[in-house]
Amino acid sequence: MSTDEKKYKKFITIVSIVIPIAVAALFGIKIPNVEPLSFLPPIYASINGLTAVLLVASVIAIKNGKRKIHEQLNTTAIVCSALFLVMYVAYHMTSDSTKFGGEGVIKYVYLFILITHILLSIVIIPFVLITFMRARLGNFPEHKKIAKITFPLWLYVAVTGVVVYLMISPYYV
Repeated sequence: MSTDEKKYKKFITIVSIVIPIAVAALFGIKIPNVEPLSFLPPIYASINGLTAVLLVASVIAIKNGKRKIHEQLNTTAIVCSALFLVMYVAYHMTSDSTKFGGEGVIKYVYLFILITHILLSIVIIPFVLITFMRARLGNFPEHKKIAKITFPLWLYVAVTGVVVYLMISPYYV
């Protein structure tokens, strides 16, 4: 393992632990006397949708041999995911959580999608970063191996983020 790879892996480990803990901790913090950022959910849901489109376009680009476009699309998808995270945390630090109002089977469908979305959004962090690192270091055989796992997981998280928003949006106050 190269020195660069060791540095990246240490960074990836720290980020993969700190982000979920920080997000969980920030959920318990409400900023007093601040106007709720209630305009953010449709924006960050749209960013999730854009991330999904970028990921699909990225796969199409690499299958067509367009490595530079593939790299640019994935870098943009990472930036979108980071923007989503900042807006999501900002919203929840200024606004009360919205409760899903559906009943019966649809409530269980919503909860399944929500729970898998949350769990995989935690799991996907190291996958995305390791996949990105392997490409940056030019280790394309290993990049390709993990990308086959990363892509569907990340796409699922991006798409279900939109689905969760669409399902809960009628219940925003």
